[in-house]
Amino acid sequence: MRGTPDPQLAMLSSLSTEDLIPPDHPIRRIRVVVDAVLAELDPVFDAMYAAGGRRSVPPETLLKATVLMALYSIRSERAFCERLNYDLMFKWFLDLRIDQPAFDATTFTKNRHRLLEHEVADEFFAAVVRQAKLRKYLSSDHFSVDGTLLEAWASHKSFKPKDGPPSEPPAGRNVEVAWRGEKRANDTHASTTDPEARLYRKSRGTPARLCYAGHLLMEHRSALIVDAELTTADGYAERATATEMLARLPATARRRTVAGDKAYDTRGFVADVRGLGFTPHVAPNTSRPRSAIDARTTRHPGHQVSQRIRKRIEEPFGWIKTIAGGRKLRYRGRQRNRAWFRIAAATYNLLRITALDTRLA
Repeated sequence: MRGTPDPQLAMLSSLSTEDLIPPDHPIRRIRVVVDAVLAELDPVFDAMYAAGGRRSVPPETLLKATVLMALYSIRSERAFCERLNYDLMFKWFLDLRIDQPAFDATTFTKNRHRLLEHEVADEFFAAVVRQAKLRKYLSSDHFSVDGTLLEAWASHKSFKPKDGPPSEPPAGRNVEVAWRGEKRANDTHASTTDPEARLYRKSRGTPARLCYAGHLLMEHRSALIVDAELTTADGYAERATATEMLARLPATARRRTVAGDKAYDTRGFVADVRGLGFTPHVAPNTSRPRSAIDARTTRHPGHQVSQRIRKRIEEPFGWIKTIAGGRKLRYRGRQRNRAWFRIAAATYNLLRITALDTRLA
């Protein structure tokens, strides 16, 4: 017999979101690690808010929401809050009831300054790395460094002379602009949309874009990210930031290695990392008359091993750009984009930790 739709709503229901998520769903394993990280950050959250007054949306909820946005490729906070109203798995992950309405998207905006002031993104990333360290997934001897460009939330039309006359209001929504014959440089021009973005290109033959530079430091045992940084884009940011990230690692008496591509084959970088106690396993730049490293380094089998494992650092870069939506950044200013970049890197680590937990279970 043919069935017919029943429009009658249930008056009472004992169903909860916990009953709707399959027991073997990967999001359950991710939530276990996230809850452990947030429990560790409880003293940080206590210092962020006053003892009295109206209750805010819990900071744990905002951080969990940011993790979900990276995991499920949700482009904006407004789109996330709209989906939160009907996605029961999201409500389960955020500890919301089925009938509880989603919070407003402006909650992110109002709380962002507080989260930046207390460096919550840095604390969250460090806590995730500690979870990996507790599981003994991290190597303390072998690392790789690399950098990439992330396009800023600003267009070429906003890149205008710093000392020029005030620009007239545009005549239309998308006015044509001709730059032929005009010399534009970061010293004389700046974006009116995001003044901290820089016009830069990765290599010859590629167009210059307003962008920031993202940097990662990866360990070699499990290909986990142990440090992440976002800086202004220039020709020296990759090597300078790599040296800073290596200097932030805990000191040890053992000799360690750091791998990198040909861009790191410079005398300055090689001398700096050797001074920090690292052996530079960088790829020799054969296009130059003389490389900064010689056969005393490249003849060892460890150099070839480092160069092979080094390529895995492209995996987190690819995930952050595609799945997490970082190919074009969503915020203005380095500080806000840096916080997003570190949380996105921490989310990638969460995926790797849960995958290793499953494999070794």
